[in-house]
Amino acid sequence: MIRGQPTMFSGLSAFPLTPMNQSGIDEAAFVRLVERLADAGVDSIGALGSTGSYAYLTRAERMRTAQLAVKHAGEVPVIIGIGALRTRDVLALAEDAQKAGASGVLLAPMSYQKLSADEVFALYETVTRSLSVPLCVYDNPTTTHFEFSDELHERIAQLPNVRSIKIPGVPVEPRAARARVERLRALVPPQVTIGVSGDALAATGLNAGCEVWYSVIGGLFPRAALAITRAAQAGDVQEATRLSERLRPLWALFDQHGGSLRVVAAAAELRGLAEHPTLPLPLKTLEGADRQQLAALLDELDLA
Repeated sequence: MIRGQPTMFSGLSAFPLTPMNQSGIDEAAFVRLVERLADAGVDSIGALGSTGSYAYLTRAERMRTAQLAVKHAGEVPVIIGIGALRTRDVLALAEDAQKAGASGVLLAPMSYQKLSADEVFALYETVTRSLSVPLCVYDNPTTTHFEFSDELHERIAQLPNVRSIKIPGVPVEPRAARARVERLRALVPPQVTIGVSGDALAATGLNAGCEVWYSVIGGLFPRAALAITRAAQAGDVQEATRLSERLRPLWALFDQHGGSLRVVAAAAELRGLAEHPTLPLPLKTLEGADRQQLAALLDELDLA
């Protein structure tokens, strides 16, 4: 069961796509996605995460996306991704996010050259020193190729304004998942929440004690993700697990296509929420038989 009082870094944090067109951001499509999340009642919106293709956008595009997200989220807090290759640029993006009215920021240690633990700590130390909003540590080794140790998480969690850690997943076996979450929980301050990503393991993570699900599928189909989250929050382990298992064919497609982004982008196109092509080239959404398979699956699962 999810612990603690409700905060921006608890419950369901939904991460929408940043739809693209030939001229740049498809602002109308992005606004539709954000308003859809606000209407569904998600606990926070994570704009410009990996699902939001932040690494492919210019600073001006990211600023505009942040402004649109805040403007159209209503009362829902917005967390803005500020990852970049250079600390200088991260600081500029943090300033932009705060000017746009973000309630919090999300920072992954992006790199081209492999980073050391001391370099990553120095990044967070520098950035948190200048923030006036809380920060979520984005632990995503699939994209950054940097693996946080629990000891590094412990050091970073002591820094000012750090309020959540987005871990990449938990073990599949429930007891092992709980042990993993409890081990990290013992190292970080109580005001720092632990969030699970990797949608296939979200129910397992929430049932194991994670306070928040940083969700890809929640950014497109929030009601399905909210049902899983609310069941876990109520302590209904069986129902949260059942609802997640129902989506297992979708999780399998994520694995088949190298992650969730291409699948979710194709789903947005199929459901008329974004126009094709919606990803920044050279990325492409699903085509041919793969696209037909996804369309049939969305209908079968009644995801709308």
